[in-house]
Amino acid sequence: MAKIYSDCNPKKIQLNPKKETVDFLLNYSKALRVNCYKKMKFEALLN
Repeated sequence: MAKIYSDCNPKKIQLNPKKETVDFLLNYSKALRVNCYKKMKFEALLN
């Protein structure tokens, strides 16, 4: 059956992203807009 890999992780991985990566993701999330209309979702990037 399915094995749950998130329960026991022998190594603790520390992620250290670059500042540019974090800035890119934050700016992208600020520019993304999701509009709902009659059970439909429309995604728009506001650039």
